[in-house]
Amino acid sequence: MKKRSEMPHALVVEDEPVEREALARIVGAQGFSVASAGTIEEARRLFKAQPAGLILSDLVLPDGSGLDLLDEVRESGGAEFILITGHSSVETAVQALRRGATDYVVKPTDPAHLERILASALRALKMRGEIGSLRNKLRELGHFGQLDGSSSAMQKVYDFLGRVGPTEVSVLITGESGSGKELTAQTIHDLSPRRDGPMLALNCGAVPANIIESELFGHERGSFTGALQRHEGYFSRANGGTLFLDEIAEMQYDLQVKLLRVLETGKLTRIGGEREVAVDVRIIAATNRDVKAAVAAGKLREDLYYRLKVMSVYLPPLRERGDDVIELAELFLRKVNEKNGTSKRFDTAALDRLKAHSWPGNVRELKNVVQSAAIMADDRILPHHLALGDAEVAAGPAMAAAAPQASAGKIIVEVGTSTVEDTERRLVMATLEACGNNKTRAAKQLGLNLKTLYNRMKAWESLSKP
Repeated sequence: MKKRSEMPHALVVEDEPVEREALARIVGAQGFSVASAGTIEEARRLFKAQPAGLILSDLVLPDGSGLDLLDEVRESGGAEFILITGHSSVETAVQALRRGATDYVVKPTDPAHLERILASALRALKMRGEIGSLRNKLRELGHFGQLDGSSSAMQKVYDFLGRVGPTEVSVLITGESGSGKELTAQTIHDLSPRRDGPMLALNCGAVPANIIESELFGHERGSFTGALQRHEGYFSRANGGTLFLDEIAEMQYDLQVKLLRVLETGKLTRIGGEREVAVDVRIIAATNRDVKAAVAAGKLREDLYYRLKVMSVYLPPLRERGDDVIELAELFLRKVNEKNGTSKRFDTAALDRLKAHSWPGNVRELKNVVQSAAIMADDRILPHHLALGDAEVAAGPAMAAAAPQASAGKIIVEVGTSTVEDTERRLVMATLEACGNNKTRAAKQLGLNLKTLYNRMKAWESLSKP
């Protein structure tokens, strides 16, 4: 049996003696040592004498609000904080979650629901020390969980994930398409006490409106035409683990009400079912929309938004991540080489081109560009192998591939994506083409010595060779 000094400590704050004693018994049965207080002042004194990893507090107390105690606990370093309220208004719940509460329960308290919340909080406490040391080791290697990159923008993301991963709170991930939201969700799951449980992902915008409720909550046999057997929805299959709801703002508005109820009660009813089924699932949601605009436009319920956004993280677009572009490109190419047994590498000019690109498709676009370039290149990836924007990949040698888009004696140069050397090469090749590949005429047109033209062409040709 674990010694009392080795048990995580909890503080129960409730002014009603009978209720306080009942809560203390439930908390103690979950593996905590327990102290109890009837007022905020007494709770402050007990917390100072023995800091608690978990605080379970009533909202309305004789000398103040449980929300005030929550603020004080956060300033002192934090603890898992669960608020109990008999005032089940949306405003109270939203306020508690926005101020950092781990969760809340509504009176009369459902013991089974509270036990699930306490079990999750206990797992989170046990993970904190382990994740702290792991975070520093991973950052030194330039990656964190499923994510890669050493930029300061990503270091802030890593700090957030290291703190939120070991907890049980809901997380909302925002950012542009292709910036890595699903990988971020997977990283949170991998760092959490639920890492041995399932991790399922559902794109709310990709599932037809007429079946998404069944996909989420399941259905009973015969509940509608075609329901030949019971179907376990995503919530049931993710029980004990994590459910990632991508593009949450695309979910039907009326279905958001049902989702909110499941998140608040930990119970669901399958379509056509008559009894409630308990589920224990951590929710991570994501969207590429402006969330506040979606709420204002009636696309996303405000109460659901705040329930999901207990903690939130913004993933920076690739164009704001500096040298991460090069770091990620090298990583993707290394993986291609390992898979195919090749040893391809980037030419310096190709790396310059990658860094200059705006990356509207973010990391997903970069990965596709690298994989495509590796297919088209021999041993060295050159700028013309990179399918950026609307450009097509050229398969020929460097000189042929460098032939510009020409029309009426003009070449097109995309500012910010071409080096001086690349532009010069394109000008020379366009002039050669216009002169019918007559080098003497081309050299005269360009104002170059014929020998100089030959030397430059020879140098460009050598770049295409290993």
